[in-house]
Amino acid sequence: MTETKSTQREKADRFRDLHEGPAPFLIANPWDAGSARMLAGLGFQALATSSGGFAGTLGRRDGRVTRDEALAHSRTVVEAVDLPVSADLENGFGHEPDIAAETVRLAAETGLVGCSIEDATGDPDNPLYEIDVAAKRVAASVESARSVGFGFMLTARTDCFLRGSPDLDNVIARLQAYEAAGADVLMAPGLPDLAAVKAVCAAVSKPVNFMAGVPGKSFPVADLAAAGVRRISLATSLYRAAMSGLLAAATEVKENGTFGYVDTSIPTPALSGYMRD
Repeated sequence: MTETKSTQREKADRFRDLHEGPAPFLIANPWDAGSARMLAGLGFQALATSSGGFAGTLGRRDGRVTRDEALAHSRTVVEAVDLPVSADLENGFGHEPDIAAETVRLAAETGLVGCSIEDATGDPDNPLYEIDVAAKRVAASVESARSVGFGFMLTARTDCFLRGSPDLDNVIARLQAYEAAGADVLMAPGLPDLAAVKAVCAAVSKPVNFMAGVPGKSFPVADLAAAGVRRISLATSLYRAAMSGLLAAATEVKENGTFGYVDTSIPTPALSGYMRD
């Protein structure tokens, strides 16, 4: 029997509906087609690429992939599953608003139904765009998203707490500016506590994405729901968990000469069950 695939428009509609549901939803972050298949098999309703997870598969640090590589990776994940897929597209791979806008247009062509654009510059000496510049970049990205002919969702992300500017008032001012620029979803990774999460959610009217994965700052789903969060992403945490397992198993073999990890690993038939023929 031929597998029936959802259209991109249908997946985009499902993705938007998830943001409007009665409770926040989890969006898991695969790093390749195989992990995407597993996450889909576990019942996640949507996926998002992770710039850090993908960079790791290439043996690189986060922020060291090209736009073409990120888009090719996005297409691979999209084609692996019949789920809505969004993408972490960093700062849009260029400083000018029209470059970010072109990245969004190209993202839609890969089959994605959404992406995030952040306000981190990639320059350690000047890590964040000025708020007016960042808002113009969001506005251009939103305009591009609206032009693709279906409900592509643009997430605007501020990296203040990750880039040495842990000022909640600044975070809120930026997110409000990005909301005014038309962003569909707002995101501020690294918020220090639930009070900050609640303050962010109360300050904007668009859905807020909370990024789990920061040690000590990955709060339970029930608490995030009570704070007003609409979407919870897992960022690089699953990739890091997988690499932690690899390190533990390889270290056991190298240092002890034993293979205890084999007894707790997923059996090959079970793993194969998540994959296509």
